[in-house]
Amino acid sequence: MALEITPPQKALISVLLRRARLLGDAPHAINVIQRPGRQSSLDASLDLLGAGVPPVWHLVTRGRQRTEIAAELVRAHDGGVRQLLAIRGDHESPDSPDTPTLRETIGMAIDCMPGATVGATLNQYAPLPSAVMRNLLPKLKAGATYVQTQPVFDLAALRPLAEAVQEASPGTKVVAMAMPLLTLEQVSRIEERLRLRLPDSFRGRLEQGGEDAAWETFAETLAALASARFIAGVAIMTFEMDPPPATGARIGAALTAAGIAP
Repeated sequence: MALEITPPQKALISVLLRRARLLGDAPHAINVIQRPGRQSSLDASLDLLGAGVPPVWHLVTRGRQRTEIAAELVRAHDGGVRQLLAIRGDHESPDSPDTPTLRETIGMAIDCMPGATVGATLNQYAPLPSAVMRNLLPKLKAGATYVQTQPVFDLAALRPLAEAVQEASPGTKVVAMAMPLLTLEQVSRIEERLRLRLPDSFRGRLEQGGEDAAWETFAETLAALASARFIAGVAIMTFEMDPPPATGARIGAALTAAGIAP
């Protein structure tokens, strides 16, 4: 089980560790998001390593030069980073002729960081599932050994893609993202970001039961993921950038109830 966090704007180790320790010692790793105007994922990952917390570095390729990425890979390897997730990134920045593809970047990571665990992403909400697999399979052939999904709100949307991944690449692990949404405003913002419409039943439960119903829905999602044979692990993401301890406690209780964390 992993926890995904956003690093602070400045290199403030106290803030970084507060976010990384939201779930105590339960996470096996901390996914560090790359966002413009914030401490870089690599810098934050190295800070976490220095504090004894295993990170997952988010290596973003959009708009970057091959030499820049290669230098970061060397720095990550020398600094002790042993897991990374190769992604395009959400920011708007034009690529150059020298920007490597994700498949090429994964190959570079395998060469520069021997023994590291390299992952790719899977968007189960993309309109064409066949295109998702065409895009993903070259990354797996390049050396990625796991895929991380978008937040799961309906396991049925993920099942066919996860099973297709297992059929095409039996050793690949599927890590499902799970995210508690506590208000209809949060639901609307996630729908806009992911360009999807959550099930009416999901919205209806929030409208009728409020926050308690939202936590029940999240717990049910975790339980379903824990029992799904095609899911190898779970990564937790929160809507808030810096959630309060109470949120961590509710997530922890749901993880324990699902048998994902002690």
